[in-house]
Order: sequence, then C-alpha cells, then structure tokens
Amino acid sequence: MLEGADAWALALFAAFCIGVAKAGFSGTSLLAVAIFTHLFDARLQAGFALPLLIIADLIVYPAFRKYGSWHDVWRLLPAALVGVGAGWWLLGNVPEIVARRIIGCLILMLLALQSLRVLKPKLLEAIADHRAFGTGAGVAAGVTTMLANAAGPVFQLYLLSRRVPKMELIGIGARFFLLINLIKVPLNQNLGSITWETLWTNIRLAPAIVLGIWIGKSALQKVPQRAFEWMILFFAAVAAIKMLV
Repeated sequence: MLEGADAWALALFAAFCIGVAKAGFSGTSLLAVAIFTHLFDARLQAGFALPLLIIADLIVYPAFRKYGSWHDVWRLLPAALVGVGAGWWLLGNVPEIVARRIIGCLILMLLALQSLRVLKPKLLEAIADHRAFGTGAGVAAGVTTMLANAAGPVFQLYLLSRRVPKMELIGIGARFFLLINLIKVPLNQNLGSITWETLWTNIRLAPAIVLGIWIGKSALQKVPQRAFEWMILFFAAVAAIKMLV
C-alpha cells in the first residue's frame, strides 16, 4: 500500500493534517488531499482517506455535540447528495489524468474562496444573500467531498456567510461530515477504493489523526489562525498547480 519510509512519512503527515483540520484549521485539509493524490491515483486517494476522516469525525462530534443542531444539516443535505452523486460518477468515468486535474482545479477554487473570505468578506456576504447560494454551496460541497474529501472550506464559508458563530459552525460541521462520510462508504467501496488492505493502513495512520486533533486544539488558542492558514494554503496551492501540469 505504502512503500518506503518517505511514503509513510508523507501519509502520516497527511493524517496529522486531517486531525488539525478537524480541530479548526480547515486549510490543512487541502494539503492532505494534495499529499494523498500524490501517493495514490485520483480514484484511490478519495476512498483511502475516507476512513481516516470518519475516525476524526467520531472523535470531534462528541466533543462539539452541544453546539449547533441537525436542523442546519437537513437543510443542506439534499443538494449535497446531488453533488456526491455527480462526484461518484466522475470518479468512475473519467481518465486518471482528468480526475487529477479536476481535483487540482477544485483545490485552487477552494483556495480562492478562502482568500475571498479574508480579503473581501463583504463581497462574500453579498453573494451569500442570493437564494441560489445555499443550493450551490450544497452541490459544491457534495462534489468536492466525493472527489477529494475537501468540502470543509466550502461548508465553512457557507456557514460563515450566514453569520453562524464559530463554535456552532464546528458543531454543525461535525454532524454534517460524519453523516455524509458514512454515506460515501458504499460508493467508494463500489469503486474499489476501500479494501481490507487500505483499512489496515488506515488503522496504522490513526494515531497521527489523534495527535493532529490534540495539537490543533492547543494551537487554536495560541497561534494566529489566519497566519497559519495562509501558510498552509500556499503549500496547497503549489501542490494543486503541480497536479495541473
């Protein structure tokens, strides 16, 4: 599955990034996507990372269950399921090189949205006032989560645009991603991207997720989140551009 010390080191770092992302530094999830796409082909990386995300969700959800509610999840779920279906079809029907470039483009799009959140927050709020924004965000979240397990930035931007408080945002996100990731399991298994071998490798990477969540929660209180995420977004942008060339 993973051959050589370099591959294992990259995979452990990607799992660590997943944990950090779940603790609040959402930009690190894009770096994990870029690493797994480098280590595996575009179809396999989505299924390989999925159990790692579910492990993280199962840790984060109990910690934030008193924040947010399932009501906001049900509102976004129908559009997200349409996006999941579209992403599943793309993974099963497009060539490997095309899938890699689609993922690279998605990462760059998410990076642009993250930048817009920081540089032009009022413009984002104006866009969010349109009725179609919620539906579009749901479909986009579904496509990005199925293709690359990278819907976190889209989901957070949607909730931030609706002025959802930070702790409520994390609580709603914990519910949404736990549910949507469980729904994705049979779809990825159908594509052959989840096997006993990948699950065994996931188990060996799981401690890095726990470490990432723990360090992420501690860093969230001590490190300027904006500076940290800009650094991560820079490296994710470099990795995404590499997928396109």
